[in-house]
Amino acid sequence: MPIEDPEKLRQILDYDRVAVVGASTSHEKAAHIVPAYLQRHGYELRPVNPHASDVLGERAFDSLSDVVDPVDIVQIFRPSEEVPDIVSQALDRDGVKAIWMQPGTQNDEAARAAEAAGIAVVQDRCMKVEHGQLIRNPMD
Repeated sequence: MPIEDPEKLRQILDYDRVAVVGASTSHEKAAHIVPAYLQRHGYELRPVNPHASDVLGERAFDSLSDVVDPVDIVQIFRPSEEVPDIVSQALDRDGVKAIWMQPGTQNDEAARAAEAAGIAVVQDRCMKVEHGQLIRNPMD
C-alpha cells in the first residue's frame, strides 16, 4: 500500500538525493517549481529530461538508467502510463529507497512491484506540499 502515514512520509523526506524524472526547464510548470523548492531546501537533484542539458543548474540525464550518481528518491512527473518503465529502471539501481509519484500520477501495479522489492511508494501526493506540512523548514 502506498504510504500515507505522516511519520513514514517524514522518513522519506529525510532522504536527500532525488532523481526528478520529467524535470522541466519551464519555470511555470510544477515539474520545475517543486524541484526548485527541494533544491532550496538542501536536496541534491538528478534531473531526468532527454530534451535538456541541465535543469536548475544541474546536469540533466536522458533517462533514470543514465543517472550516474546515487539516488534515494525517484520523483515522477510523467504520465501514469510511463510509471512502470520508470519503476523498472529504479529497480535496476542500487540504493533507491522510495518512489514518489506527484499528483495525478498513479500506477498500482508498478507500486506493488516497487513495494515487493522493498522500496517505499508514495502516489498522487506533492513532495513540496508534504515537505512544507511535515518538515516545517523556516527557510520559506
